[in-house]
Amino acid sequence: MWSSGQPIETSGAAGYSVLTGPVGLGDSAGGSSPSGGRAGVAEFFGPALAGVEQLAGLLEAHGVERGLIGPREMERLWERHLVNSGALAALLPERGLVVDAGSGAGLPGLVLALMRPKLRFELVDSMRRRTEWLAEAVDRLGLANVSVTRERVEQLPNRGRAKAVVSRAVARLDKLAPWTAGLLRPGGLFLALKGSSAGEELAACGTALRRCGLVGAEVLELTPLPDMEPTYVVRATRSGA
Repeated sequence: MWSSGQPIETSGAAGYSVLTGPVGLGDSAGGSSPSGGRAGVAEFFGPALAGVEQLAGLLEAHGVERGLIGPREMERLWERHLVNSGALAALLPERGLVVDAGSGAGLPGLVLALMRPKLRFELVDSMRRRTEWLAEAVDRLGLANVSVTRERVEQLPNRGRAKAVVSRAVARLDKLAPWTAGLLRPGGLFLALKGSSAGEELAACGTALRRCGLVGAEVLELTPLPDMEPTYVVRATRSGA
């Protein structure tokens, strides 16, 4: 389900590599909504589709009024937010704890928890209105593998226990890395969803990542759906035995 082809390494700049390749789908046509014969979206989400549809309904009903998603983003909810978040599913470990740093509307954490039910997820946000929404969504979606924590991510206790930390549109890498690297156990994955300028940002912030013990940093350019704009992910590994 998770991969229809292995990423292909291409030349990068400033000492990092860029990986490109299809993730998650075969040749079916994609789209921004699962309705109207959008077979690609259904194939991408697989058994998680019903839950993701329910999450989409919650965001459509409450996302704008509760300040979770901007009004202009609702027409792009599936492609820009839900599918984009789901692109990380193929990169996660098989078991263990995943921390979603600055979870906000539950993107990517709620989507990933639906797609990867064998993993445990901790959704972390410092704003009460967001954690209240997240707790309500977890309850409505029946997600037994998810907990919600109201805290600044850099102040979380019990550090050094996560198999992966994920984030989406939280902060620049030189801020995000010091906040989150300490949450990871040795060998844990740092996965940050970024825009098309991810390469330039990594080139500028690579030293900051290394100072935090994050090594092997690279940019992944993923194509979750054939007709969709690429998803860019900065991936690094926490050093140590």
